[in-house]
Amino acid sequence: MDIKNFFLILLFSIWFRSSLSGQTNSMESVPDLQKSMYMAVDGYPCVRLVNLSGEIGCSNPGRDKVVSPIIKYKNNKGLAQPSAILLSMDDVQGFFSRVSNDSSFARNVGGVLVESGVAIQHKQKGFSPAQKFPQAAFAPYLNTTYEWNPIGSGIMWKSYNFPVFLLSESSTSALQEIAMKNEKAEKAYTKNVAEFDVVMQTTKVGTHDSESCLTEETCLPLGGYSVWSAVPPINNSSSKQSKPIILTVASMDAASFFRDKSLGADSPISGVISLLAAVDALSHVDGLDDLKKQLVFLVFTGEAWGYLGSRRFLLELDKQSDAVHGLDSSLIQLVMEIGSTGKGLSQGNKTFFAHTKVSSGANEALDALKLAQESLKSEGVTVSNASSSNPGIPPSSLMAFLRKNSSTSGIVLEDFDTVFANKFFHSHLDDSANINSSSIVAAASLVARTLYLLASDKKDLTNSALSAINVNASLVEELISCMLKCNPGLSCELVSSYIKSTNTCPNHYVGVVLGEPSSTPYPDQVDDVSRFVWNFLADRTSTPKGNTSVCSEDCAKNGGLCIRAELDGKGVCVVSTTRYVPAYSTRLKFDSGTWKVLPPNSSDPMGMLDPVWTESNWNTIGLRVYTIQEAAYDRLVLLGGITVTVFAYLAIVLTRAYITKALKQD
Repeated sequence: MDIKNFFLILLFSIWFRSSLSGQTNSMESVPDLQKSMYMAVDGYPCVRLVNLSGEIGCSNPGRDKVVSPIIKYKNNKGLAQPSAILLSMDDVQGFFSRVSNDSSFARNVGGVLVESGVAIQHKQKGFSPAQKFPQAAFAPYLNTTYEWNPIGSGIMWKSYNFPVFLLSESSTSALQEIAMKNEKAEKAYTKNVAEFDVVMQTTKVGTHDSESCLTEETCLPLGGYSVWSAVPPINNSSSKQSKPIILTVASMDAASFFRDKSLGADSPISGVISLLAAVDALSHVDGLDDLKKQLVFLVFTGEAWGYLGSRRFLLELDKQSDAVHGLDSSLIQLVMEIGSTGKGLSQGNKTFFAHTKVSSGANEALDALKLAQESLKSEGVTVSNASSSNPGIPPSSLMAFLRKNSSTSGIVLEDFDTVFANKFFHSHLDDSANINSSSIVAAASLVARTLYLLASDKKDLTNSALSAINVNASLVEELISCMLKCNPGLSCELVSSYIKSTNTCPNHYVGVVLGEPSSTPYPDQVDDVSRFVWNFLADRTSTPKGNTSVCSEDCAKNGGLCIRAELDGKGVCVVSTTRYVPAYSTRLKFDSGTWKVLPPNSSDPMGMLDPVWTESNWNTIGLRVYTIQEAAYDRLVLLGGITVTVFAYLAIVLTRAYITKALKQD
């Protein structure tokens, strides 16, 4: 061997050893190996929800994970095999309609991957998976075929026996590339597949209605905690509260096809932000103790699922429970609801519509709204009566009050007249880009000034007196950033000054009730947004202003509340009437650690309509992508291996025989 060849062999040996060493160092454990083989995909799942009559939402069809090759959806083609379909937002409605109408096509849908993207938000068509008349069964009038939400497809209210994920933006790009690779290598022996782990306990056990799944403990009831607060605080130690009550309400829960992507920016969070900003504006007004009427602010949760919050609140009022101590339903003179207020801006003007059921109380509220509008004329704010052609009030919490008592005086302030202005109602696309902060500021100003007019019971207040009630536009912007964006999200300075949030990205899905419902729940039983609203309202409605102290046992004894207690374990004692109200189905009872469905009560017509919504339990939810070889190729490799083995065996036998024969001859 010459010196040149020797050095070549030596260099190759060194390179091979270093290469092997690098591979060993990069894969030092099983997780490292898994990471190199599998790509975890970020996304938001559609999950299984159950009611008394059946199911909606999505789930793996059985007990096992679903593995299917990834393909791009093409509307004009069928599916030759079970496939994971990559779907653009433009195709979502058509795809799910096809699934409902074409059973042979639906059988080969292994799973669905919906591409994320905001391009559709700039299109005129919109996207709403809700019904055309959301929750029509609870309407206090007969015309339930009216289309408040004409673009509603209703696809989120159907049941699908395959998993569905909304992809994150980064995952969308990755999956588009993978689908393209699969398409180009259609006849290759390897395929990129998606593995869906969306196994629902209700599917595994076969409990397909709320009563059976609650009995088998494979689901939990939808619900949470509503919050109410009084201005000024109610003195429970004095004689019975006798002031007429003006009840201002809004809803803080949204719905979506995808559980963890329920923002509801316009519907309903813009209304909550308007309410909080109005409370803040009124908190700076002097003489609130001298108001002739009691202002009460109430933020419901669970309204998207059978008006859970408002119906439970009314039941608690009937029972005079601790959760509503200090309130008397007979004293409620007016219910003023702040609905969607984020899309009232049009050509520089802020226009809102007052939807009412004709009554003396509603007429008084309309008059006050007009006076408040006059004081805001320079800011381009107008309020119009809703069209008389409407069948009645739009879908709202006020419906529950009217079904309970048809003589209730009520008004709903909305950013639309005859149909929803929000083209993304109950869609993950109803985000901060779908609203305008100046519209919310205008609505909050209208509400604050209207409430002051009604509560002071003065018809002769001048515009200059009303002009002293100003909404903090910066607070509205901050609330939008905190409640509707991931950056800063619930880690924003405002929220962080009250609570320790468990999540940064806000999500306004109602969630499930954890543990026994209580008017004084533990913090871990209440979601981030409800805890923030409770602390914010308790702070802004407290009196006297600025007179705060560290919490002690004497705080509660003296009618005080501990706010900001999560931050340092101590908190600050304030005098405020702010309480949690459990929000869950009126047909449910928590007894001895389990939930039981109560029989229908003919004296409670809304209870008879109650779907009793529950959410299926699950162990894990996951989505990952990896490469597999075609089974035919595996069989070919096996056959080739067997063939080689047989020939090798024959060769050995023949060679052995030849050598034996040769040795004998020698």
